[in-house]
Amino acid sequence: MAALATGGATPSDGATSFQRKVPASSRLAAIAGTRPSVRHGQLLLSSGLPSLDCVLGGGLAVGTLLLIEEDKYGIYSNLLFKYFLAEGIVCGHNLFVASAKEDPADILKELPAPLFDDVHKNQVDEKETAIKSKQESQESMKIAWRYQNLPKMEVSPAASARFGHYYDVSKTVSPELLKSIKWHRFFLPEEMSLHPEIKTCNMTCDYTRLLQSIQRIIYQEGFDGSYPQKKQKNILRIGIQSLGSVLWGDDICCTDNPEDIFSLTKFLYVLRGLLRMSLSACIITVPAHLIQNKAIMERVTNLSDTVVGLESFIGSERETNPLYKDYQGLIHVHQIPRLNSLICDVSGTKDLAFRLKRKQFTIERLHLPPDLSDTVSRSSKQDLAESTKLLSSGCGAMAIGKKHLDF
Repeated sequence: MAALATGGATPSDGATSFQRKVPASSRLAAIAGTRPSVRHGQLLLSSGLPSLDCVLGGGLAVGTLLLIEEDKYGIYSNLLFKYFLAEGIVCGHNLFVASAKEDPADILKELPAPLFDDVHKNQVDEKETAIKSKQESQESMKIAWRYQNLPKMEVSPAASARFGHYYDVSKTVSPELLKSIKWHRFFLPEEMSLHPEIKTCNMTCDYTRLLQSIQRIIYQEGFDGSYPQKKQKNILRIGIQSLGSVLWGDDICCTDNPEDIFSLTKFLYVLRGLLRMSLSACIITVPAHLIQNKAIMERVTNLSDTVVGLESFIGSERETNPLYKDYQGLIHVHQIPRLNSLICDVSGTKDLAFRLKRKQFTIERLHLPPDLSDTVSRSSKQDLAESTKLLSSGCGAMAIGKKHLDF
């Protein structure tokens, strides 16, 4: 009876009733540049900026859409766009670059160079290995003799399986690294000359061309899982630049009542369906400050998974304000997806700012200088009070001046 309960296994066979054979096909395949999330179990990939990954709850989930609201001059949003593509090159992912104003080949040539040979990080790694070796030598003295020959369990992943990299903005990626990856291009002027006539499908012709190109690559390269890929599974990173602008044949940036008011929303609806069924992730930059109809922007936000807005200080009063002298702009996280949970991963702070150093672009928590001196001018005190009013909201707002509390 015991043999029947254990599925024909006897104690002499070395098997117990608590063991179960798992087929190899059901195991989560390891894909370069990805890791499973501890919170919701989804497969994550890096956005190319470790500080942004931390804000978004560990990274971007595979099959999701990241929407970047461009700043007024498109400087910093274009930089995040390049970080996303550069991370794909380092991890060996396939790329799909779409643009209507700039040649995708020129975009790839201007990607930032990865920081592989960092002297400071090598010194830190050497110190960590030295400390670990000392601890292992001390533990080997205390461990019992019969447990010394047993294999050790790997609690942390190997050092080679690194998630997220750092990049040097002052340098561009090497041509040898570009040749090592497979990428696809979509340059709108070329596509219009190759395919002048195309079915609209209740949206603009340019959006239809873009969707057909993305769908063709997903099916032909096997990213949809319809048939097993020839080699190890890989990720497709899709980057679309300045979607919704006039160059894409859309007039939502020109008038309050465009002709195809639902054209962009239909495109995002179909695109999310393609992303959900494939091993891919997409980043889209949208000139939100040019869209005059705010209802369209609300629909675009609802049809996206993650929405991040950039507010640059260039040309504003904050550019000359001494309180913001260490920063180049603010970052607003408008939406984070809810994956396998009822709530989303909310960051600890909402006051986020970014700074562009000589070599790196970082996202930090906004710290305003304290008013400790008695010789501070009246204008600077007023600026500090106004900035405090903007940052504080709700019941936790600070009461400035001698005013009674309102209940």
